[in-house]
Amino acid sequence: MEYGSISPVTMFINAGPVGKVVMTVLLLSLIWTLVLIIEGVVVVMRVAKAARIVRSGGPAGVLTPIEEAGEHAASIDLPGESIGEKRERVAEIMSRVGRELMTKAEGGLPNLAVISSVAPFIGLFGTVWGIMTSFAGIAQSQDTSLAVVAPGIAEALAATAYGLAAAIPASVGYNRIGAAFSRAGQQVAHYIEDKALDLTSGHILSARKREAA
Repeated sequence: MEYGSISPVTMFINAGPVGKVVMTVLLLSLIWTLVLIIEGVVVVMRVAKAARIVRSGGPAGVLTPIEEAGEHAASIDLPGESIGEKRERVAEIMSRVGRELMTKAEGGLPNLAVISSVAPFIGLFGTVWGIMTSFAGIAQSQDTSLAVVAPGIAEALAATAYGLAAAIPASVGYNRIGAAFSRAGQQVAHYIEDKALDLTSGHILSARKREAA
């Protein structure tokens, strides 16, 4: 193996079969990480935007299932149920739907956590294999010169670099997007509280008007 350049492509081309497999897995992990980050940013922005708009009196957008669940729950009158109990029931149903919606929206977030934790170990495996290759070369040639050791060491360091390249974006993306989802979840929770109060009050007023009529 000859290394005339330290570019990722050259390192991959000159790596051994095991090193190429490791680097391929890590490269695919990096691509998947970028896809998940883009998807997560788009989704969390949509949820946060919908929460801001709906609290300002606009359409619910992606939060429509929460609003529909609240309206359905508020339309049901249970015998002996007080106003406070009804409000709690409506809010609980809306919160349940909201949690399901947020869990679905966070879809790829756990995968980022897996990549950020596993990628360094895959890179470490490639590193160990490269070092083993170097020792095997020394044993075979009975020579400890740099020309014998360098290819295996270069492959080992390349695997480490690939592992970090996949793990660092995944870790940053997981933490940043996770924090953004947490903030969006708080906005949705505030919307649910306000909407449950409005729905409960609105149905009570309608019922009283029907009774008066």
